[in-house]
Amino acid sequence: MPTAAAARVTAVIPTWNRRDLLLNLFDSLAVQTRPFDEIIVVDNGSTDDSADLAERAGAKVLRLGQNVGFAAAVNRGIESAEADWVAILNNDVTFEPDWLEKLLAAPEDGWFASGKLLQAGDPSRLDGTFDEVSRGACASRCGSGKPDGPAWNQARRIRFAPMTAAIFRRQLFRDLGDLDETFGSYLEDVDFGLRCAVAGREGVYVPSAVAYHRGSATLGGWSKDTVWRIARNQVLLAAKHFQGQPRWPIVAGQLLWGLIALRHGCGAAFLSGKLAGIRDARRIERVSTNEYTSKDLAEVLEASEANILALGRETGFDSYWRAYFWLSRL
Repeated sequence: MPTAAAARVTAVIPTWNRRDLLLNLFDSLAVQTRPFDEIIVVDNGSTDDSADLAERAGAKVLRLGQNVGFAAAVNRGIESAEADWVAILNNDVTFEPDWLEKLLAAPEDGWFASGKLLQAGDPSRLDGTFDEVSRGACASRCGSGKPDGPAWNQARRIRFAPMTAAIFRRQLFRDLGDLDETFGSYLEDVDFGLRCAVAGREGVYVPSAVAYHRGSATLGGWSKDTVWRIARNQVLLAAKHFQGQPRWPIVAGQLLWGLIALRHGCGAAFLSGKLAGIRDARRIERVSTNEYTSKDLAEVLEASEANILALGRETGFDSYWRAYFWLSRL
């Protein structure tokens, strides 16, 4: 396998409308100190001229004709890539010029790498860094909404890379399979991260690789559609991976998340999403016990939850995680 510095890198960008975001992203990619070898834009049936804009910018465009979801769009892009590494990028991110160069300089034995994501509207605050997942089947975008600071400036090994902006060895998808298209959008990266973690495929967090994220610029952070998708996919995540795990943390985690959704005026969307998840869980391909044991997953979840707890103690808890750690330990 070629070294990261010598490897070919393809950017895969799923997009649905918002040509303004795509234009900013292309301006950012154009000034990378280590240019991408190929850029693939997967257009999910945009009704504006996003696809035409991407072609004029020199990207290879896959026109899907309809919105098939983030996971399916990324899969089509990876299938078309001719590279050793694939960078999965949302259309609402921009980068410091040395972003890709810094990630490729990470340790050679890492299977993926992510950098520091700052809020585009307030760069003094984090949009996120790396992900963790609790025994309650709820994911944590570590650092999200917190002030940037020393706790987030330490390079470290990670189990979960947010597919907002991260690079992955293409071999990883050959070995572990594509993103699960049943998820559509949201938590498909956590599902993939669980598969990586149990297989012992770790990545690297590189805080000096800085990007800026608008955050749910297409659907909205607490839109009813976003809440519906997350609520549904939490059920799918638990159905696929959490068989044999303790039930109380899952119940506590989901009920608390529902209360947060209710506070944002999205209680009906949360309930509807849960019902859809129960229905759709019948067709999800559950992880076989031949792939890993309940003990394997328990070790991953316990270690991941311990990281959420440690980071909360160091940088402060939001109301959800404070309540979760109190309830889940009853």
